[in-house]
Amino acid sequence: MKVYSEVIGNLNLSPEWKEKLANADIDYVFLDQWTAQKSRFLGKGLSGKEYPIALARHTQIVDGDIVEYDPETNKAIVLKIELSPVLVVDLSGLATTKPEEIIRISVELGHAIGNQHWPAVVKGTKVYVPLTVDKKVMMSVMETHHIEGITYDFQKGVEVIPYLAPHEIRRLFGGAGHESHSHEHDHGHIVYAHEHSHEHEHTHGDMTHSHSHNHTHQHSHGNEDHCHDHVHGNDEEHDHSHTH
Repeated sequence: MKVYSEVIGNLNLSPEWKEKLANADIDYVFLDQWTAQKSRFLGKGLSGKEYPIALARHTQIVDGDIVEYDPETNKAIVLKIELSPVLVVDLSGLATTKPEEIIRISVELGHAIGNQHWPAVVKGTKVYVPLTVDKKVMMSVMETHHIEGITYDFQKGVEVIPYLAPHEIRRLFGGAGHESHSHEHDHGHIVYAHEHSHEHEHTHGDMTHSHSHNHTHQHSHGNEDHCHDHVHGNDEEHDHSHTH
């Protein structure tokens, strides 16, 4: 089975390719927002055919990427990304506002977003918040706080990607975990960071020692190779009690 390892063009961004494939037989491979963050996966076209994709590591797939074109048969394989919408909060209207007002409004916005436990990416004067609940609920939260001087609306995920760095895209669409108590795994480009802590208590005669240890584990797993990074930080607290 042929493995597709290169993006040869983009149907949406290149007028030349758009013209070349105008009458081509295109098999679209639709990717959800999790698969789109990977560089290696098995895609399935609308035709039902499966295509093993193995791009260079850290390749960021863009909607409309072409991984195959055969001029003899006039057939092409094109990747289509189905990303969730993103709430885009625009603070550019605060540019002429007094610094203390900018700080106050920014803190209010941070409180509104943080109170909902919504992840966010700040880029320039815009704050990007991934869709985590129903759009109506997110809009209701923003309207309830009624933060002055800002505008906000939902944009398509594919329209937001060109303005973001790869790690910012992963934060919005890659399902990056923020939970604790398990290991971190990177399948393609998705990263999960977790921390463990445990406490030990030792008694020597009438002296008691309590030790608290924190451990952070980070694992990265590609489809072909595996690498493991471990960081261990030990914070010790000693509690001494004496009985006379």
